Amino acid sequence: MNVFRKKSVEQTIAETGESGRSLKRDLTWWDLAIMGVAVAVGAGIFSIGAQAAAFHAGPAVIISFLIAGVVCGAAVMCYAEFASMIPVAGSAYTFTYTTVGEIIAWVIGWDLILEMLMAGSVVSKYWGVYLNDFFRLVGWNINTNIAIGSFNFDVAPLIIVAFFTTLLVLGTKIGARVDGALTVLKIAIVLFVVVVGFFYIKAENFTPFVPPSEPAASSDSGVSTAMNQPLWQWATGMTPSIYGVAGIISGAALVFFAFLGFDVVATTSEEAINPKRNVPLGIGVGMGLIIVLYTLVAIVTTGMVSYKDLAKQSSPSLATAFEMVGANWAAKIISFGIVIGLATVVMVLLLGLTRVVFAMSRDGLLPRGLSHTGKHGTPVRLQVIVGAVMALIAACSNVDVLADMVNIGTLSAFTLVAISVPIMRRKRPDLKRTFRMPGNPWVPILIALANVWLMLNLSVLTWIRFVIWLLVGFAIYFGYGYRHARLGTGELDVAREQE
Repeated sequence: MNVFRKKSVEQTIAETGESGRSLKRDLTWWDLAIMGVAVAVGAGIFSIGAQAAAFHAGPAVIISFLIAGVVCGAAVMCYAEFASMIPVAGSAYTFTYTTVGEIIAWVIGWDLILEMLMAGSVVSKYWGVYLNDFFRLVGWNINTNIAIGSFNFDVAPLIIVAFFTTLLVLGTKIGARVDGALTVLKIAIVLFVVVVGFFYIKAENFTPFVPPSEPAASSDSGVSTAMNQPLWQWATGMTPSIYGVAGIISGAALVFFAFLGFDVVATTSEEAINPKRNVPLGIGVGMGLIIVLYTLVAIVTTGMVSYKDLAKQSSPSLATAFEMVGANWAAKIISFGIVIGLATVVMVLLLGLTRVVFAMSRDGLLPRGLSHTGKHGTPVRLQVIVGAVMALIAACSNVDVLADMVNIGTLSAFTLVAISVPIMRRKRPDLKRTFRMPGNPWVPILIALANVWLMLNLSVLTWIRFVIWLLVGFAIYFGYGYRHARLGTGELDVAREQE
């Protein structure tokens, strides 16, 4: 059994022209940059930051955002190097299939499915929450939640997922145009928040900037505090705590969710015009915009309201902060902007998730029938299936459970992509790279270690769920994927190691 068999880069690129399984190239670098901003400016900027300030880092959440931004930005540069060499759908899954082998590629693909499925479900759920919040703020007696006995079902996620699924079925370019228009509106709302928020900043809210560490309160969910503390604290026997330096790091692990998205952009490489230039450029421009926006919003949020007051709220958010300073009119505008903003995130995650499954299906690791494309150059059947699953999870699940699963899936993928950069440099120095990650091999290794460290700051319970997810994935791989992979059936040649 050769679970480390690899596809050649040349073979991988050639498959993009397979009849009935090829995607249409019509995205520019600006489309990709806007796509990155669209998916990253969403749940993180409007909700996760306030929660991280309240329950993890206090005003030092600003540092948490900078740490997460630097780590994510560095990891994204690794994606950019691979995308410039292998402009094929699938992102990290495709990259690792050509470098470290099939079993690792499967793990990455399975992690990406976890990341994007959970993220799409989280954001769809938040969209429903904020839609109802907007209705409340403007005085409309409308609620999208339906109670069936003790079971609560939210129809809002079904609506937003169905809308963007339809657009993506009709063509990626159409979806990108609608998403782009909504993203411009979203950025305008963010800038409005920053400008207005500065008028409410009080210097005393930044003191103490790094709150002293204190014991963590017991979980209201009934799950023990130990299960909700960072893994490294549990492993070293430390008393569960919040704030302090440990709070800054755990806050960075949490707000890492806010930077989710640029790996999704890499999954669309096969649909980009001149991808070897446009993918790295689009990723770089988008990432720069995001880091600036997040830092400004973090400053405003923690300057307007004391982190202690935010911690008294059951679900603190940016809109909550404006309500707490008496700016209800601003909260209404923000709430509307959030509804628009989160919608754009849903579309990009639907697109990214579908492209990862598409790539795995085209390789035979998942049923090949899922990778058929229609007259619009999109995998219609797969897009509909992905949309249906995402909508149902969002409608029926708890957001808090899903969010940390997104982070651990993303960080694990980032880690393996970073490690793959020096491996590919050694094996295939002949491949043309229009973008090169600087500082090889030490910078990629440091990036991998930084991602592992953030993973260790996620809760024990998150790690338990992650291990269960991986075990299910291995069962599918050994039960179906290994035997049906095109490398195993003889349809493709196993790549020989480069000396």
